[in-house]
Amino acid sequence: MKQFSTIALILLLFCGSVSAQKKGTVKRPKNLSDEQLMELVQRQTFRYFWDFGHPVSGMARERSNRSFDYGDEVVTTGGTGFGVMGIIVAAERKWITRQQAAERMLKIVNFLWKADQFHGVFPHWLDGATGKVIRFSPKDDGGDLVETSFLFQGLLCARQYFNGDNPTESQVRNKILWMWEGIEWNWHTQGQNVLYWHWSPNNGWSMNHQLRGWNEGLITYVLAASSPRFSINPQVYHQGWTTNNYFRNDREFYGIKLPLGFDYGGPLFFAHYSFLGLDPRGLKDQYADYWEQNKRHTLINRAYCIDNPKKYKGYSENSWGLTASDSYRGYAAHSPTEDLGVITPTAALSSFPYTPEYSMQAMRYFYDTLGDKTWTEYGFVDAFSEHHNWYANSHLAIDQGPIIVMIENHRTGLLWKLFMSIPDVQNGLRKLGFESPQVPVNASK
Repeated sequence: MKQFSTIALILLLFCGSVSAQKKGTVKRPKNLSDEQLMELVQRQTFRYFWDFGHPVSGMARERSNRSFDYGDEVVTTGGTGFGVMGIIVAAERKWITRQQAAERMLKIVNFLWKADQFHGVFPHWLDGATGKVIRFSPKDDGGDLVETSFLFQGLLCARQYFNGDNPTESQVRNKILWMWEGIEWNWHTQGQNVLYWHWSPNNGWSMNHQLRGWNEGLITYVLAASSPRFSINPQVYHQGWTTNNYFRNDREFYGIKLPLGFDYGGPLFFAHYSFLGLDPRGLKDQYADYWEQNKRHTLINRAYCIDNPKKYKGYSENSWGLTASDSYRGYAAHSPTEDLGVITPTAALSSFPYTPEYSMQAMRYFYDTLGDKTWTEYGFVDAFSEHHNWYANSHLAIDQGPIIVMIENHRTGLLWKLFMSIPDVQNGLRKLGFESPQVPVNASK
């Protein structure tokens, strides 16, 4: 039997002030069922995007604190894409009304419509008040193709979801379509069979960062192939993405064979960012079964934490998950080969589809055992280290968003269903040689 009614859970969740609260001052309901805890974690995490969204643009702020000299106006394009998917979840679960969700979406879309873009590609960071590019690094002051793909993974889902016959939802759909059709993916090849990550009007192609796998960029190639106007040819994928020295692996770690990627798999966000909309269940091409790839990556990551070769305090079968996040040293891409003793909650929680039992064990530990050390008004802290007695005072959009979305995909498959139902995406997947139970084989364009 449920120990809390839905209404009681909502009241408990929102009894605190919407204003920023410190760890330990946020109500933490006890004795929740697994379903209630998943709902609570999703909903509390959603507040990062809803309550803390930028007041002018509606977009997701890069982070909740001012570390690294970020100003208050910095919003993130990729993190906003994840947040858009969170808004869809919130509307579907009735944490907010559909009208509220549609109005926030229109605010975001109208802002992006006027914001800086370069050949249709958005920068990594924008000023949330003005829409002007904020430089991410000395030469990264132009279009970022990967962040744009994260943004549009979310926006295209929103276009599918907000299908109502009213002016607000109609404007949302139309403006997303026009921006989607304007992204010049093939221009980012420079005429070669590979995608380039960055271009700047001030620095051109000088960053010279080719996008080769295995990493978080699979969704970029899928969307580039899916574009109705500026699509890449298949050889860009087959000769670009898949030809990196770190693409194929096929070695065993903890008795688990890893098809693709770095030894031990790398940070776990590789299994999350591209797969918020792209459904890995039954998704295959000539290189891999992507469900097996992601599940095995997750199991290896967990097995490493249990093995704990560096003997860090706090690592266990209940406390695991290494991925990029804040740390006591600053931002780091945590993985078995870059292990600083820092557990990042999004790693295990965003892996719910792949390892539901183990992810629930981790969620219980973070919530029930660590409790007020890790629980805040925006869900769990970004990261922590029991070994160093360090608990982050920060949240990051790119870590918060996948928690909401991947738990939802585990529960209902909502975002996967939306994204995989898009005709352009189905065309792009077929074009690159993918098969999926959700993609008709012989459909005409």
